[in-house]
Amino acid sequence: MMVEERGLPSRSQLIAELIRHALAEHEAFTRPNEMLAGTITIVYRGDRGRVRHQLAQTQADYLKEVISSQHVFLEDDQSLEVLLVQGPASLLKELCDALRRVRGVHQLQLVTTTALLPPLYDQESINQTDGVMA
Repeated sequence: MMVEERGLPSRSQLIAELIRHALAEHEAFTRPNEMLAGTITIVYRGDRGRVRHQLAQTQADYLKEVISSQHVFLEDDQSLEVLLVQGPASLLKELCDALRRVRGVHQLQLVTTTALLPPLYDQESINQTDGVMA
């Protein structure tokens, strides 16, 4: 049933996908120093006081982990924000806990993978250009 719903060519591919998701979730809880990449999806009421400001401040507190964010307005004065994150599992969990504590947040979900974003630059390329990125 799920194979057809997802349009997958075989049950094997579905099983492999489910295993990857389970392993990523397992890593997040059992290996706190494991580096993970992923998204945090947040739904919140935008009309409640300083919700946006508090969410932005919390993201700034985790500047190394929050790579980017995308915000859209939803119906009924709600907002949806998706954060692209990368860092140790323990810090990503800590970030999620801090975001959940913001009054007005209705839903929050962290989805992770052990596949990481490639480095944006390396120290060697900076040294070769005397600190100027080519």
